[in-house]
Amino acid sequence: MTYHNPPTTPRRSATFDDYTMSEIRRAAATGIYDIRGSGAKRKLPHFDDLLFLGASISRYPLEGYRERCETSVTLGTRHAKKPIELKIPITIAGMSFGSLSGPAKEALGRGATIAGTSTTTGDGGMTEEERGHSQTLVYQYLPSRYGMNPRDLRRADAIEIVVGQGAKPGGGGMLLGQKISDRVAEMRTLPKGIDQRSACRHPDWTGPDDLEIKILELREITDWEKPIYVKVGGARPYYDTALAVKAGADVVVLDGMQGGTAATQEVFIEHVGQPTLACIRPAVKALQDLGMHRKVQLIVSGGIRNGADVAKALALGADAVSIGTAALIALGDNDPRWEDEYQKLGTTAGAYDDWHEGKDPAGITTQDPELMKRVDPIAAGRRLANYLKVMTLEAQTIARACGKNHVHNLEPEDLCALTIESAAMAGVPLAGTGWIPGKGTF
Repeated sequence: MTYHNPPTTPRRSATFDDYTMSEIRRAAATGIYDIRGSGAKRKLPHFDDLLFLGASISRYPLEGYRERCETSVTLGTRHAKKPIELKIPITIAGMSFGSLSGPAKEALGRGATIAGTSTTTGDGGMTEEERGHSQTLVYQYLPSRYGMNPRDLRRADAIEIVVGQGAKPGGGGMLLGQKISDRVAEMRTLPKGIDQRSACRHPDWTGPDDLEIKILELREITDWEKPIYVKVGGARPYYDTALAVKAGADVVVLDGMQGGTAATQEVFIEHVGQPTLACIRPAVKALQDLGMHRKVQLIVSGGIRNGADVAKALALGADAVSIGTAALIALGDNDPRWEDEYQKLGTTAGAYDDWHEGKDPAGITTQDPELMKRVDPIAAGRRLANYLKVMTLEAQTIARACGKNHVHNLEPEDLCALTIESAAMAGVPLAGTGWIPGKGTF
């Protein structure tokens, strides 16, 4: 009698999956590394790994339709003569003109103004559309110095010194030649159509002592009126936060690796930095150790998507959050209405990240005059304002359920974690236990 083994199902490698093999083939065929925009696509511990406990007998909830829950935040109270007053603790992150189209920048300003919050210039200078439609505008001061001038520093409502970015801490940005139009070239003092790579560090300092000198210089230029932010990528959040505070920062902006970028090497996006969730508690600890928590405000960014994310970041000790990728989606980026055109580019709506190529069908991450016409800045601004309103209402709903009359009253005790990793990163107990990894049990 002959026995035949039944056929087995082919087993694919978890290490060499389809995407990894396609990248090996692409690298072998081209000899160049992959450049893309957006943020990390790998699965990382994130805010979804935390849950709020809510109020019951031991905590008293607030009635959602009768009891107020405040959302306002003041940024820059340490040294600035004119701190920023915002209605909501959600700001718009820096995204440059050049990376984004003019109408998209205008829409960001319009939406933020309706919602009562701030927007940020990004690299490449200040556009009149953005300044004209942003009630509160933060001016980013980057290593490239593109578009930097004392007049615009004084026209801004705050200045953000960018030391690092979550998608590429330790690295500079890219803007390829096809997006350097006449206007972009003029603003950045660059030749038209030539690839540009921003510096990875500021040219006039090598450490925190030089940063302190630079902060004082900017305060003198702006007559000590403007809050000075320092933005760092999520690499060494405890020490970077402490050094930024000691250098004189009014606000620290902490950007985790789920934060996006216009363009950089994919190996950078996926393998450098720490998850946003892992960065918040060390930064808060640094502020607490210096006696500066709530005196120097902390803004957290990198993968914020909804009101629950906002509430969790605030509960862990942040004063506000900042959104970038989510804001672009609210404007209309990666919209399925353009699916046919995304398909022609070899991708699909929801996965399009080749922003550096300047072919964005949605007209948001491009300098193509015809594509830019697809963005109605008034309508897009209203969509962004609606989105910000919903995020704020969601955060308020959670805060009330936890018995808080201000979103800033949320605290780590209101949270538990679903995984050991997230419990360790956030410093909150694993659900169903009193155990915080590394800290023992009650």
